[in-house]
Amino acid sequence: MNEEDRQDGRGRQERADAVDREMATCPLPEAVVRALGRWWQVHASAYADGTPGAHTVRYTPGRWAQITAWPPALAPTSTVDDAAISRVQVAAAVCDALRRDSFREALVATYVWGKGKRGTPGGSGPATLHKILAFDGLDTALATAITALREHSASRAYAALQGQVPGLGPAFFTKFLYFTGAAVAPAHGPRPLILDRVLATRLRQIAATIGRERAHDTDGTVAAWVWSDSNWTPHRYHVYLSYMHTATSQLAQGGSWPSGATPDLLECALFTTNWETPA
Repeated sequence: MNEEDRQDGRGRQERADAVDREMATCPLPEAVVRALGRWWQVHASAYADGTPGAHTVRYTPGRWAQITAWPPALAPTSTVDDAAISRVQVAAAVCDALRRDSFREALVATYVWGKGKRGTPGGSGPATLHKILAFDGLDTALATAITALREHSASRAYAALQGQVPGLGPAFFTKFLYFTGAAVAPAHGPRPLILDRVLATRLRQIAATIGRERAHDTDGTVAAWVWSDSNWTPHRYHVYLSYMHTATSQLAQGGSWPSGATPDLLECALFTTNWETPA
């Protein structure tokens, strides 16, 4: 890398840091606030307690017949019909598994929930999970991440898992961390949240809007760089968690969101909500 490339990299990072600071003080553009307000009007009865615990995913148990360490909270793989499981049920299954140090069982519960109906026999769901479970270092990697969460923070737990298990990327291991966080509180900082490609896309839209309005990122290239589709750094995950907590408070104070809402309600809403992005 020549000096010009290094200077360009430093300049891009400085602009990224500037956008992060702007997002910390003015986290949600008005178009997003309106879209989330409409989402809440539709879903208020389902999530009346201010959490997405009732958020339910349907899955087909028989498609996962090759998977071992099957959690008892999931319907038996011999079940012919589809089944359903909510976030609160997955959290309870993970908590039960962790009490027994059954890390694989906890991972299976979160992975099946994350895939839902997309899991097909021999497809990217069951086949990939089967390969993940066959990795000799899986239990050590999951245990290390849980220890990092308990003794340090969610971002340290993220760093402990990143790149450690073939086939297990952040879109799915953050689901494991999220549900684990219901049983294991971090020593410092906020609890883990799910971060996947859809949520990164939403954050990229928000960052691009704020960067353009504040003249830190007029063409959206910085937003596209830091909020890429995958492989986010532990620092970016920390920024994400901080942002989601701040944005949740902003929504509650603005009156368009329940006062006792948790940040994972915002995560759930962003996953299923879109808005018009100014040209």
